[in-house]
Amino acid sequence: MGARAQYVVVEDGAWQRYYSHWAAGRVVDDLLPGPAAATRCFRANREIDHWLDDVWCEGAALVDHDRRMLLWFAFADSWADHTAARAVLARTWPGWDVRFAHDGMGDLTHHLGLGRNLTRPPGWFETFEPSWFADTECTEPWSVISLRLPDGSVRAWGSFGEPIEHIAGGPGLIDLLIASPATPPLTDMPYGGVHFDPQVRTVSLWAVQTVAGVHDWPLPGWDDWGLDFHGDDHIQQAGLLPTDFPFPRPPLGTALRRLSDGLGTPPPDVSSLLANATGAPGGPAGTTPVLNPAALVAHEPADPTPAELAALRTALAALVAEAEARAE
Repeated sequence: MGARAQYVVVEDGAWQRYYSHWAAGRVVDDLLPGPAAATRCFRANREIDHWLDDVWCEGAALVDHDRRMLLWFAFADSWADHTAARAVLARTWPGWDVRFAHDGMGDLTHHLGLGRNLTRPPGWFETFEPSWFADTECTEPWSVISLRLPDGSVRAWGSFGEPIEHIAGGPGLIDLLIASPATPPLTDMPYGGVHFDPQVRTVSLWAVQTVAGVHDWPLPGWDDWGLDFHGDDHIQQAGLLPTDFPFPRPPLGTALRRLSDGLGTPPPDVSSLLANATGAPGGPAGTTPVLNPAALVAHEPADPTPAELAALRTALAALVAEAEARAE
């Protein structure tokens, strides 16, 4: 139970790890006020001597003061929320290299020179037989798959699967797509997309979420294919989509205002949740529910100084104004 987050601070050639049991949904909130506030926040939480793995860690950030680099990942409620967060961080972390950690914990450990598989057991990447079901009603899919056909044209489909899941099935998915019916045009931006081009044997991928394993290319089944990874930039696939299946252009103003409205909001009170958990019926006969002691420790959120908060509000106001001007 919980939404576990891991934080890493690098300074003067040394690094420390920190942990919060309830902070995965607040990683962006803790980062928005800038590097000094984020560092104070991380150090106010519990220091630990181990790494979370990619299963249990649902959000993370590494602040490297020596190299002025920020690596972070967390789940966003939408493409617009992710893009809005990126826009704010670009202004409140001036002079820093701000990167979304698409490879999850692998990006953090790789940055420290520890490799990408420290938190992953051998053979951790799961493959399976390709499968495909075209939902002919959903207009808000999780991802978009596009495919260049032998005649050079491109078809596209909305999918409830994540981009990396479409790759995990191997190239056999392509034959299933060719025989698949069309799906309706999009009404909202997906979380990611993947494009297959059998003629040049290339897979292109983008996502506003983690795609753990993307740097281990070639993944199983794709030995003679190349990967064109675009991070969270959807522009390349947007230029390939057929005219009757475009990406929408959702305004960012609403997502930016949500960030502004959430400033200073304390972490949720989990006491009632914990009370319900401790009073829940037990598991199989002979077992006793045990409450993780870490769940009793509240997250210490960012506490920006008046100057840091003012700079953040100024950045948000400017971005909202720019977004509204573009929408006119």
